[in-house]
Amino acid sequence: MQASSVPSQSESHEKGISRPGPVLSVIIPCYNERGNVEPLFHAVEQALVHLDWELIFVDDASPDGTIDEVWRLAQADSRVRGILRVGRRGLSSAVIEGILSSSAPVVAVMDGDMQHDERLLGQMFDAIRNQGYDVAIGSRHVEGGDNSGLANWWRLFLSNAGIRIAQLCLPVKVSDPMSGFFAVRRELFVRSVSDLSGTGFKILLDLLMVQKTAPRVIELPFVFRSRHEGESKMGRKVLIQFGQMIAHHMLKRRKTSLPTASGGGTAG
Repeated sequence: MQASSVPSQSESHEKGISRPGPVLSVIIPCYNERGNVEPLFHAVEQALVHLDWELIFVDDASPDGTIDEVWRLAQADSRVRGILRVGRRGLSSAVIEGILSSSAPVVAVMDGDMQHDERLLGQMFDAIRNQGYDVAIGSRHVEGGDNSGLANWWRLFLSNAGIRIAQLCLPVKVSDPMSGFFAVRRELFVRSVSDLSGTGFKILLDLLMVQKTAPRVIELPFVFRSRHEGESKMGRKVLIQFGQMIAHHMLKRRKTSLPTASGGGTAG
């Protein structure tokens, strides 16, 4: 058997060989997605053959053992990392923690349920790294996109209604601000993180609403696929959290736009 020419990590350190970090981190917030972890890894592996990438799974202590499957894969491939969160839940905050753990110049966010088309990741990366965009959105509502993979009429209604409301509050025109599939320049995200509400499921909307100047945004069409395994997390709680996030940012804007009282006294 011919020995591998690729040095191990220990050999690399002993010889003083530096190994550059990934240029793209893909953040995958997950809860009860054990059956999707390995298929998603292999799908991304096939889609990003020409890039140095990593997958960062952020798991909210799933009872189905999602993090155990992530750690098993991570032992076999160093491009996989897992963050286990204990005592806290929520997609947006999970994404924030995942992105802040990355050093890659470009970070992407996608669901762990195989409904987002991993083949779009390369185009997203290119749009940011080589074309000068700040945000690249996988959109169901531009020509070529489709949201037929939504589970039922209730999810479709929530998505469409949320989009109409959100578009009234944004500094930039976006057809699908409710998308959970996007990439962003990490520098922009880190600069914005202290202003994020960090609540709910719509981290892209949260990010766009806090921008003081309009970022350069491109929307790329994708077809929203049917869920591979597991159950949808969409429910009444998501709608409530969406309303809370919109209210949070609108109230914050109102406070910053109010004139400050001057401290001048009357002449006498």
